[in-house]
Amino acid sequence: MRQILDAIMESESSGSPVDVAGLAIPDTYRGMVVRADETAMFDGMDSGDKDPRKALHLQEVPTPEVGPGEALVAVMGSAINYNTVWTSIFEPLPTFAFLRRYGRQSALTRKHDLPYHVVGSDAAGVVLRVGVGVTKWKPGDEVVAHCLSVELEDAAGHDDTMLDPQQRIWGFETNFGGLAELALVKANQLMPKPAHLSWEEAACPGLVNSTAYRQLVSHHGAQMKQGDTVLIWGASGGLGSYAVQLALGGGAIPVCVVSSPEKAELCRRMGAELVIDRTAEGYKFWKDEHTQDTAEWKRFGERVRRLTGGDDPDIVFEHPGRETFGVSVYVAKRGGTIVTCASTSGFLHQYDNRYLWMNLKRIVGSHFANYREAWEANRLIQRGRVHPTLSRAYPLEQTGQAAFEVHRNQHQGKVGVLCLAPEEGLGVRDTEFRARHVEAIDRFRDR
Repeated sequence: MRQILDAIMESESSGSPVDVAGLAIPDTYRGMVVRADETAMFDGMDSGDKDPRKALHLQEVPTPEVGPGEALVAVMGSAINYNTVWTSIFEPLPTFAFLRRYGRQSALTRKHDLPYHVVGSDAAGVVLRVGVGVTKWKPGDEVVAHCLSVELEDAAGHDDTMLDPQQRIWGFETNFGGLAELALVKANQLMPKPAHLSWEEAACPGLVNSTAYRQLVSHHGAQMKQGDTVLIWGASGGLGSYAVQLALGGGAIPVCVVSSPEKAELCRRMGAELVIDRTAEGYKFWKDEHTQDTAEWKRFGERVRRLTGGDDPDIVFEHPGRETFGVSVYVAKRGGTIVTCASTSGFLHQYDNRYLWMNLKRIVGSHFANYREAWEANRLIQRGRVHPTLSRAYPLEQTGQAAFEVHRNQHQGKVGVLCLAPEEGLGVRDTEFRARHVEAIDRFRDR
């Protein structure tokens, strides 16, 4: 692994392309894993009490064989997503069920069914090897990986790959994810690394930026247009912060909902003017575990209208799930759209259907993005129209702590992880372009 890292570092200092084609691939590498024999460790505990630090382990694992249509990537940087939190607390079920199912599919996929799961659904790094049939990418290419793994053998996937019955989220429903020194991906997961970003910055938009793009911009999502009022829950977080940028860049009017003055200030630094600190204003949408408070729905809706000059949201950008879904359906305008993914506060949603059916609203389910959507979202990063929202980066050894902070909502933006990269700030190729955008790039940093 040392030779690979040295070659990448040498190319950066000399300004030349990375030359790794002749280097040997190590037989093993370090990966952050959960273990099949530990899936019962949190049985009987509430979700909030489960600790990712106890389940995530850094261990040496065998390097997988590169199959047809695949690529092996030296991972310089990665990031924490909520699916890593779910994996590490074994909710809603241990991910080994996904790996077993995938392993039964073919001789090629059998390698994913292992007693350990290398996790992580973001990566930025350098291609080391490509499999038979790969022509677009070659060893030495600097890339980021999006997390859609799809076989493309079913007709249903050729209009929208997210509808392919064999689509999976890499590093969550497959093995050999990005929180590791090496990662195995399909070649059609790869995209060019934005040259003005460091490795850890380039790694952090992949899953969340693409997810937000499909939810808001794509014709598969809410089809946001200029002038739309967009209510964004968790607007300073890993997903919401990209939704805010996409709304502003697309001429929409974001109404940002956050949980602290610091997070409200981050939204304003992104350019948002309409911000609700739900903690400071004391919104509690549930009276108890079983009963929602519809009076709070009304109070919240009135607050939104005061901010917008009387407008209800054309689009509600939903991802907390159970905690907020009832009020989201209530506050959306007549004929408006609630676009939903993730459900980080719970998967079982309750809402009053009268506000949906009688007011002609619609709920759109959205899950990650297809390759075209991910490519377009990455292109906005490359062009400096959307910026990474990295708040801090941990070394690979402290991935458990990084996941713990995301689980406890103690973070802002995205939390990055340095994999092979020995320090932050490496990997920047286009310093001139970066200098023009450095203030926007740095606004989330926790220094």
